[in-house]
Amino acid sequence: MLHSSILVVLALSAGLAQGADKKVIQPKGAAPNAGWSHGLLVDGTLYVSGMGGEDAAGKIPATFEAEVKQALDNISAVLKEGGMTLSNVVSVQVYLTDGALFDRMNTVYKATFGVPKPTRTTVVVAKLVGPGHIEITATARK
Repeated sequence: MLHSSILVVLALSAGLAQGADKKVIQPKGAAPNAGWSHGLLVDGTLYVSGMGGEDAAGKIPATFEAEVKQALDNISAVLKEGGMTLSNVVSVQVYLTDGALFDRMNTVYKATFGVPKPTRTTVVVAKLVGPGHIEITATARK
C-alpha cells in the first residue's frame, strides 16, 4: 500500500510540474535572445537570468561599484516587467571574478536591498562571458 501511495504522489507531482505555465519576461528595449530568457515567471516565482553590469549600449561602467549597481538595475528592469521589485527578491547568486572585490560589491548590495535581505550565495569564478567582473542571478516571489 505504501508503494502505491508513493507512486500516486510522484505521478501527481510530475503532473503539476508539467502543467505549470511559463511566461517569458523581457525588459523593455532588450533584444530577444534565442539562447536564453531574461526572466521566466512560473507559478508566481520569477527566475532572473544572470545579469552583468553592461548598460543598454553594452558598455561596462568605469568603476566596479557602478558595474554592480548596473547589474542590479538590469535585474530590476526584469523584475519590473514581471510586476515585481527588488523587495520581492528571495534569493541571489553573485559571481565575482576576483574575491578581493567582495567588500566593494557587498557595500553596493547592502545599500540596494532592504530588510530582510534575500538569501545569497557568492562564488568567485575564473572568468565570466564578456569583459565584466560580476554577474548576478535572482529569484523573486510575491
